[in-house]
Amino acid sequence: MLARRSARPTGGSVRAALFHLRTERPEAREFQDVLDELNRGALRAATLLGWQTRLFASAEAPVQASLDAAADADVVVLLGGEDIDPQRYGGAADYPGGGGHEPDADAAHLAVIEQALARRQPLLGVCRGLQVVNVALGGTLIQDLGPDSAHRSAAGAGMARFTTARVNADGLPEAAGAGPVYCSHHQAVDRLGSGLQVVARAPDGVVEAVVHTRAPITGVQWHPEHPAVAETQLTRLLRRLEAQHRNT
Repeated sequence: MLARRSARPTGGSVRAALFHLRTERPEAREFQDVLDELNRGALRAATLLGWQTRLFASAEAPVQASLDAAADADVVVLLGGEDIDPQRYGGAADYPGGGGHEPDADAAHLAVIEQALARRQPLLGVCRGLQVVNVALGGTLIQDLGPDSAHRSAAGAGMARFTTARVNADGLPEAAGAGPVYCSHHQAVDRLGSGLQVVARAPDGVVEAVVHTRAPITGVQWHPEHPAVAETQLTRLLRRLEAQHRNT
């Protein structure tokens, strides 16, 4: 049985810990700029809700620091970044589209998920965050969707790397609403992790969102924090986290 968190006073501002990987990537400045833009979208959406929000770079601190930051928050959001180290799910070390990995951030985010499960702490994983959730629960990943994948712009640079798509999110009505979602990923859920249920798919069958059947854990593969939609799409998902927090 999952342990409940200690009761917190009702009312007041939600405390949110938003986890990314790095504040600087000198060897990948364009990628850093894209992630910074997405992070700003996430912070703006949370701030507009009146939340107390902290953005934490897990690759730049010990694992325990990430655990402490999560423990001091009411809700947790795991944001995007590099591919998960394939050793974590038994994948091939060499695969198409593979790049650098961040083992320290992987360890931190996996530990944060384990802690959230134990404490019944609401957690949202976005893009890489969904994939880490799946791996944390014993799932595996499709390591590359292939050159013809519709989930990433083939020619775009910077924010133009995103493509828009519609997903069937009937199982997660708070997710995308009637509008398109913004995607940019070459990996996806393969074998589903224990306790997870698929609640959204793309037209090609790629898993786009999951929820845990017993804990307040949610993951979406697209980017609701994209600045074009953060104040609508991400806000709905953050309100869902807040409702889960109030109900625990």
